[in-house]
Amino acid sequence: MKKLLQHLFEHKTLPRAEARQVMLGIAEGCYNDTELAAFLTVYLMRSISIDELTGFRDGLLELALPADLSEYRPIDIVGTGGDGKNTFNISTLACLVVAGTGTKVAKHGNYGASSVSGASNVMEMLGYRFTNEGGQLRRELDGAGFTFLHAPLFHPALKAVAGIRRNLGLRTFFNMLGPLVNPARPAYQLIGVYSPELLRIYNYLLQQQESGFTLIHGLDGYDEVSLTNDTKVITPAGERVCSAVELGKRTVLPSDISGGSSVEEAAAIFRKILKGEGTWAQNAVVLANAALSLHGSGGFVSYDDAYEAAVESLESGRAQGVLDKLISLQ
Repeated sequence: MKKLLQHLFEHKTLPRAEARQVMLGIAEGCYNDTELAAFLTVYLMRSISIDELTGFRDGLLELALPADLSEYRPIDIVGTGGDGKNTFNISTLACLVVAGTGTKVAKHGNYGASSVSGASNVMEMLGYRFTNEGGQLRRELDGAGFTFLHAPLFHPALKAVAGIRRNLGLRTFFNMLGPLVNPARPAYQLIGVYSPELLRIYNYLLQQQESGFTLIHGLDGYDEVSLTNDTKVITPAGERVCSAVELGKRTVLPSDISGGSSVEEAAAIFRKILKGEGTWAQNAVVLANAALSLHGSGGFVSYDDAYEAAVESLESGRAQGVLDKLISLQ
């Protein structure tokens, strides 16, 4: 690792094959915590190259425990995290709303490393027990239309760096990798990213694969449709900028979508929204992300149709029913 770090400290980058090898070494425990912290810090000080990110992704996927759910053609809504905005768990709620419309969802998530509550934190608090057993994942998709893949159970390298990431409390390149390595290989993803530069990298990488995608970036720095400002939206067909009114029928304030100061508070906000008791601003943000996913995945002719389906899922209690059924299948 010393030689590798010296190479990086000289402002050089890694070729794809070497980046893959480093990720394999991380998973195999070849480096100590000090070395890993120094390695992660490099990418806090400079941008990651496409070859490096691709190589790291290659290594993670090579070692990943498979979760073949392709027959369900599931979708996922996921953000890179690391935007520093401390919103409530918008993408996870949107996934439950989507599942409430009858669309299968395989949500990939992890504990929050640079935020108060990641998707795994809130799912665990709600009573969900993580599993990587294929039969159970299928039972959840069959029975509830939703399953959750806790990233460290499928990716050995993530276990190796979990403590370091938590102690750093900063955005690392593992934030960038999360949406690229869902072991279920979803047929479609709505992916939120925190910067225009990462948006460009993701667009390049995702254009190389067969699955469908929509990339989103809030122009004021959010990795989701926040409705606090305009959102850049990129699909294989092109890109455009959408207003908050266009996507969510209204504009909201950053304070309206705060995620609280603890996992317990985040879970309480989550439960309240899912029960249909959220504020108009909270509901609008969840519905906008769900609708954009539903429309992008090809299930609805128009965005307005998708939005109406999302509203019905939340207001009828079907989204809540998805979570209730999921927990009952544990």
